[in-house]
Amino acid sequence: MLRITVEEGRDLMVVKLEGRLAGPWVDELEQSWSAVAGRSARLALDLSGVTFVDDEGKKLLGAMFGEGVELRATDCMNKSIIEKIQKSHPKASAGHGHRGPLAAMILLFVMGPFFGKPAVLRGQEKPPLRLTLRDAVQLALKQNPQVQIANLNLAESQQDRNIARSALLPQIGAEGFMVAQRFNVDALLGRSFPGIPQHAGPFEEFQAGPGFSMPIFDLTLLRRWQASQQGIRASRSEEMGAREQVVLLVVSQYLGGLRAAADVKAARSRVDLAQALYDQAADLQKNGVGTGLDTLRANVELQNEKQRLVVSRTTLETSLYGLARLLNFDPRQEVDLADEVSFFETPEFPLAQSLECAYANRPELKALQAREQQSLLARRTAGESRLPTFNLNGTWGYQGLSLPSSIPAYLYRATLDVPLFTGGRIRAEMTKADLEIKKIDQQKQDLMDQIALEVKTAIAQLDSARHEVEVARLGVTLAQEEVTQARDRFQAGVANNIEVVTAQDELSRASDNQISALYRYNQGRADLARSLGQMESLYSK
Repeated sequence: MLRITVEEGRDLMVVKLEGRLAGPWVDELEQSWSAVAGRSARLALDLSGVTFVDDEGKKLLGAMFGEGVELRATDCMNKSIIEKIQKSHPKASAGHGHRGPLAAMILLFVMGPFFGKPAVLRGQEKPPLRLTLRDAVQLALKQNPQVQIANLNLAESQQDRNIARSALLPQIGAEGFMVAQRFNVDALLGRSFPGIPQHAGPFEEFQAGPGFSMPIFDLTLLRRWQASQQGIRASRSEEMGAREQVVLLVVSQYLGGLRAAADVKAARSRVDLAQALYDQAADLQKNGVGTGLDTLRANVELQNEKQRLVVSRTTLETSLYGLARLLNFDPRQEVDLADEVSFFETPEFPLAQSLECAYANRPELKALQAREQQSLLARRTAGESRLPTFNLNGTWGYQGLSLPSSIPAYLYRATLDVPLFTGGRIRAEMTKADLEIKKIDQQKQDLMDQIALEVKTAIAQLDSARHEVEVARLGVTLAQEEVTQARDRFQAGVANNIEVVTAQDELSRASDNQISALYRYNQGRADLARSLGQMESLYSK
């Protein structure tokens, strides 16, 4: 996004650029500049607020400088850009008063019914998308790459099941071939014999027809199909785990954005208060009641609050960038938060009931249970591979020395395969499956302990955050009253503004405590829902 703000003076019009001079905004600026060429105004271009300039943007700045526009900057990056432009246009450095297309563009936006007011130009970026928390969660479940990858893994498991099932079904095919053969008789017999020709052939053979195979009794194929079904169950649980994790990330990022927005709102309020206190101190000094030290102290506090406001705005912007990344948005898409930070009561979660709910709902535990069933089936498969297998296959078709001389021919074969000695393979496979089952048992126990810890911790943190919110609200009320009384005492001349500045700091601290408590409460509620396996059901419906 590129923002252009115009400040009109008596002899000079200053244009301030803020944002990125890149991509479509360069084209938009150039088109607007060319469209209104021919009008006049003396202006300077302030690049101090520009965070990035691409090659096309630098070319456009060079063209503007060549038309006599004065380029200004206070930061090192943009100063370096301006110096390079000035070196490439040395003759234009003395012609800042030249009137060019950019000046005409500014006049177009400033004059008319809005003459004298600041003018703002934005590129053709997408309008901000206003999202509630529920909207953000639903979009993430549709667009987040991790969710999409989990869906693809589930689809792969379903195809693995289809492959395993196909081994249990009859296989039918068709083939046809024609062979021409000539061979050396001496080489075949190992020596030559009198009266026997050295070679035989050429011979031709033709055959075409269908063939089939079908397992009649093979338990290993059945167990592999059953194991593939458990693989689908495990993949589905892993998909739910990925969805729960993505919902947690989106909720946490959204709550962080709400906290940052609340910080910005509180910082603005503190700046307004600090400005009022500074004006009060300046008026008292002007009337001979206050001192210069009181005014200076109030001004220092005002600048501190302005700095906090800048930091809060930056934190909000980065939080929104992170949210857009989780939602897999276009990088140029801006996001606005539609919800407000609020405190609302939630039902109590008895510990025993919560643990039972967590054990029943957590997708990680379900995935381990499915993997355990897979390992049990793998052990049965290894054990049952000792049993005989019975298969039926055959072919039918036309066979002959050539196509016209072919006659129907067939071959049917029933095969009984009895394993007698496998070199220890079966025992090794069974032992490997037993080890896998023991490993999964240990993982299940560890996961259940972890779930219990997460549930207990989340309940304790949520209960603590609820009390913190109550205390923080009272703290804000008391701090506001302290500021009011300190201002009255300072206005009456009973005390200097040290009390006022101290009360300001206490109000800032109380406001920060309230915002932090609200954030911890909402985050604690999300953590509890995650520990119970209820993130999606709570935040997406």
